Amino acid sequence: MLPISRRDLLASFLLLPAVFRGDYGWVPLFDGRSLDSWKASEHGGSFRVVDGQIAADGPRSHLFYTGSVRNADFKNFELKADVLARPGANSGIYFHTKFQPNDWPAKGFEVQINNTQKGDANYVERRKTGSLYGVRNIYKALVKDDDWFQLHVLVRAKQVKVWLNDTLIVDYVEPDPPLRVGDAAGRILDRGTFALQCHDPKSKVFFRNILVKPLADDLPMAAERPAVDDVYRELARMNAENYPVVDYHVHLKGGLTLEEALAESRRLGIMYGIAINCGLGFPITNDAAAEEFLRTMKGQPVFIAMQGEGREWVKLFSKETIAKFDYAFTDAMTFTDDNGKRMRLWIKEEVGEITDKQKFTDMCVDRILGVLNHEPIDIYVNPTFLPEAIAGDYDQLWTPERMQKVIEAAKRNDVAIEINSHYRIPSAKFIKAAKRAGVKFSFGTNNGDRELGRLEYCVQMVKECGLEWQDIFVPKPDGEKPVQKRGRS
Repeated sequence: MLPISRRDLLASFLLLPAVFRGDYGWVPLFDGRSLDSWKASEHGGSFRVVDGQIAADGPRSHLFYTGSVRNADFKNFELKADVLARPGANSGIYFHTKFQPNDWPAKGFEVQINNTQKGDANYVERRKTGSLYGVRNIYKALVKDDDWFQLHVLVRAKQVKVWLNDTLIVDYVEPDPPLRVGDAAGRILDRGTFALQCHDPKSKVFFRNILVKPLADDLPMAAERPAVDDVYRELARMNAENYPVVDYHVHLKGGLTLEEALAESRRLGIMYGIAINCGLGFPITNDAAAEEFLRTMKGQPVFIAMQGEGREWVKLFSKETIAKFDYAFTDAMTFTDDNGKRMRLWIKEEVGEITDKQKFTDMCVDRILGVLNHEPIDIYVNPTFLPEAIAGDYDQLWTPERMQKVIEAAKRNDVAIEINSHYRIPSAKFIKAAKRAGVKFSFGTNNGDRELGRLEYCVQMVKECGLEWQDIFVPKPDGEKPVQKRGRS
């Protein structure tokens, strides 16, 4: 036998399939014909192959990858899968998990699949498709039932990115040491296999083109680890415990671009609602301009809001156009006083001298009640705002009687009250009274420039006032929005 040279050995090695060299590239985990290399934790009949797809349909169970690629043990990787969810479906793709019979839920991290499933009377599911479940949540359905979409997950060192149809929606960097909060206490980036979830007999989900690209275990960090303080811990707890962690009052102002806002949203784990100012003297004054703004924002991983300005805004826009926004909000900071003078309360010169604080506050309350009773809004923002000249007397002027009038009107008209992080209003006393009345709350920054913050005052009030996830506003579906439900125009 002739001796084999090093060159011959190298050539032979390069001719070997990539899977044997350890240079995998993209490798299929599902052959499209069978469930070979997959094993169900329980109720094996909940998973079957239908038309080249894995159908998850039956009693709750998880289907674990147990095949030969990396011996089903992955630390760093990219994963892609095409998914189709039927109406009301709830499912997920797990990573860094391990096979565990008769155990629920599966260990590790879950990328959520849920477009329209709402839960039941005991638990309303807020997290939507693409969420890194309980860690970085998406609260708006970005894809439709009965349509195929692609989930793409990258795990590198202590960073997780999730793309939904090529749109980056999650970019989570695990702190050092990792936080262990709420029902996410066991979600620590480590290593493991993948699993598909069958949530319940009513949930029908299909998977195809499941591909993995294993990456080297020793890849360095590509992002800076976050600093952990009390606000970070509370936001993490709220994400883990089903609070809709959304800043519903964000403006693209002071040079802040949409791309910068999205990057900040992913970094902080706070989803944003981008609001456009609509009214006389503002950027949007008619249906055509409002619908053009909606067109430019289509497909972006944010809520899209109309902020009505002045009391004239309701006459400038049709019910149909208002309803195309995810939600609408306004305040009573612009109004005409009892003498016919139009003023903006945040501009000292327009307010002028206030000779009777009590009478002026009564007028403010009257205008607030007019807004709550007659304008088609989901959220009342900048609540309990008082002009600078009398703001120092807030606790004396916002009496229990005045608070109760506003709270009753908000409850009667199903309008959420904003906890405003910019003005740090309303007071804890107001929030506690509104909670007792069953009023919902939203979180809002109301930024006047490019700085958004981390909802610090909102986080403080959630803790101080004992707010639960059930107390927090979520936008209403089509057909239930105020402008549709109450027929306002």
